[in-house]
Amino acid sequence: MVSTPLKHRLISWVSRTFFDNRVYRVRNGLNKGLVRRGGLGWLPIEQSNPELDFWRSLDFSGKVVYDIGAYHGLLTIYFARTARQVVAWEPTAFNRKRLLDNVQLNQFTHVTVRPYALGSATASLTIHFDSRRSGTASLVEGATSGEVAETIEVRRLDDEQELPTPDFIKIDTEGYELEVLRGGVNALQTYPELFLEMHGSDAADKRGRVEAIVRFLWEYGYRNLLHVETGTALKPENSSAAAQGHIYARQM
Repeated sequence: MVSTPLKHRLISWVSRTFFDNRVYRVRNGLNKGLVRRGGLGWLPIEQSNPELDFWRSLDFSGKVVYDIGAYHGLLTIYFARTARQVVAWEPTAFNRKRLLDNVQLNQFTHVTVRPYALGSATASLTIHFDSRRSGTASLVEGATSGEVAETIEVRRLDDEQELPTPDFIKIDTEGYELEVLRGGVNALQTYPELFLEMHGSDAADKRGRVEAIVRFLWEYGYRNLLHVETGTALKPENSSAAAQGHIYARQM
């Protein structure tokens, strides 16, 4: 089971219990000035951490961005502020409805939402998750539990051939990141920039997963790998430095 920090669970509970259906203009963070439903973005609290600072350092103007594992679309609408086109994948119905709400509230017409999970092979799978923490839904064996069971379709990124070529791909799939990459090797041949969140059930599992991802990217020609939180340059030999946090990858 992939653990969720107590702080995140508490914030999720407060948000879900008291503010889940509130529609408002965001007053902090990346989406300041945009409209969203739910969450605590109405609080006028300036936010800064390595991940947020990193997102602010990137320029998505005119780019095609893929958001794989879009959840409620908070990064989707951030990308859509400047990107030429955004394609977002979210397989679970509850999360996808909130994603569509947030896209439509901002009247973004250049965002496409795909109702599938992405992986290394096509399949129809049942995913289980806790409705109180729908963002932790995962296809990793043994990683999910809860009262909600939903059958979802899994596709390969390389089979989504009608889509524009990506310039940037963000992947946050609760431990399924390597499977997404394996199903998208043709998409990787154009070397889009990549941003991946690392997951795992414990420290050893996280080290194993990040090592496999770094080796995979290295073999496919991504030689500029960065651990976002510390700025550490990554190679297969020191991949464990990124067991917690995020990886940013470019060809050069």
